[in-house]
Amino acid sequence: MQNNTDNGHIERIEQLKREKNAIILAHNYERPEIRAVADVVSGSLGLAEAANETSADIIVVCGVDFMAEMAAVMNPDRKVISPVRNATCPLAQQLSPRKLRDAKRANPNSEVLLYMNAHASAIALADCVCTAANALTVAEAMDHSSPILFGPDRCVSYYISKRTGRELIAVPENGACPVHQKISLEALIAAKAAHPRAKVVAHPECRPEVQDRTDYIGSTGGIVKFCKEADAGEFLVATDSGVSRMLEKESPEKTFYPISDALVCPRMKVPTLAKVEAALVNEKFRVVVPQEIADAARIPIERMLELS
Repeated sequence: MQNNTDNGHIERIEQLKREKNAIILAHNYERPEIRAVADVVSGSLGLAEAANETSADIIVVCGVDFMAEMAAVMNPDRKVISPVRNATCPLAQQLSPRKLRDAKRANPNSEVLLYMNAHASAIALADCVCTAANALTVAEAMDHSSPILFGPDRCVSYYISKRTGRELIAVPENGACPVHQKISLEALIAAKAAHPRAKVVAHPECRPEVQDRTDYIGSTGGIVKFCKEADAGEFLVATDSGVSRMLEKESPEKTFYPISDALVCPRMKVPTLAKVEAALVNEKFRVVVPQEIADAARIPIERMLELS
């Protein structure tokens, strides 16, 4: 339930959006009140598409750093604002340009496909990028005569290779999402024992052994669609626990159990209504990607949008 303070922030945010021709892009993992004031709520693919298509003068990105960088890459002549400073994604930090250059030198005949959870400086070295929503489509569409060098998420790499049969070469020391890594097979088995009729839905950033025990695996948007259309009335949700709350709103006649209420991406929850209002008033914190990096990173992002 919203209080008077929230209502005041919402009114001022809506007014500022009109006055400044601003748009708010919010990831599915954001707080419910942030999703409520956003013009676009989606996963990484939907946010990339919205950033590519907008005519707004100011783009406020409620998400983590690589999402704001992506919007800045696609909109070099517009102001891209993050309501919080240094909203870092731990997964994106695990792939440095140096590490990727070394991997490219070791695999000169490969095409480089990066998971979107990477910084623009790494994406600039890729041939294409993908998200959880389009990973399989993009991987299938890439040149089948060359192996794919993939990073930075080893679990998404497993998801792609198992379902497409493509040969994927992992960037050495590939990382993983620390939130999804908290979902153990033992926790899933225990949850399934407690709710034996529930279908299991999971994100591709989950561990391989968890992926192998699911009824559906896909992006947040894919999970929402599956749960809406499935005949089942109960679901175990193996991703950020906030998704369970979102699913309850989308399908109130069904029951959703998060594998654990501790599964929370803390960086996604940092933006608040007050911080979004302040971001619009002060037009900061501005996200700027150096032109040379932005020009190079735009190519693999545009290729992804074409392929998907």
